[in-house]
Amino acid sequence: MKKIEAIIRRTKFEEVKEALLEADIEWFSYTDVRGVGKARKERIYRGVTYNTDIIERLMLTIVVRTRNAEKTIKAILDSARTGEVGDGRIFVSEVAESYSIRTGEKGDKTLYTEDKPTV
Repeated sequence: MKKIEAIIRRTKFEEVKEALLEADIEWFSYTDVRGVGKARKERIYRGVTYNTDIIERLMLTIVVRTRNAEKTIKAILDSARTGEVGDGRIFVSEVAESYSIRTGEKGDKTLYTEDKPTV
């Protein structure tokens, strides 16, 4: 299993979310994050001046079966890229084990549920 953490622009979230769903990634989490980058200059976006030394982004955390890692990374790269400085980063690491709290199962079968919730 692989853990993929992607730091992306807030403005690209909807595009990335749709790309991940199209790639059959059923679940991921995201959080607001802030970072400090090397580029320290003002940028103007829609008439508002921003200082770029503190950067507000979203971090996506996705755990996938190893065979799904490349398509997940490709979906993020293709949908999050603007070509400008500050597009973000993707980090990939190994996941030793996963457990389902509800069922007690372990392994990569815990990543996706077979039973869908009823509405």
